[in-house]
Amino acid sequence: MSDLTIPAARPANPRFSSGPCTKIPGFSLDMLADAPLGRSHRAAIGKAKLKEAIDLTREILGVPADYRIGIVPASDTGSVEMALWSLLGARPVEMLAWESFGEGWV
Repeated sequence: MSDLTIPAARPANPRFSSGPCTKIPGFSLDMLADAPLGRSHRAAIGKAKLKEAIDLTREILGVPADYRIGIVPASDTGSVEMALWSLLGARPVEMLAWESFGEGWV
């Protein structure tokens, strides 16, 4: 590490990565008034936000009403599951639930 070169030019504002970052011009905490901060996506407000995002996506992109729009985590699991359902088509499945959260999805 002895050949580490320190750049001659430094950013005018050092808060440019994760952590305390500079906010967009015009930012106000009022913009977060209806943000469900600290709430699970499984809570009613989280589900409502997801529905709103899906409805707006359908409207903006002109997605037909009989097409489904899915929002999944940015992970392999969600994308592979969606690909499998799309490629294999609808198949009969048995779903089990043994706790209150799972029961809400069955």
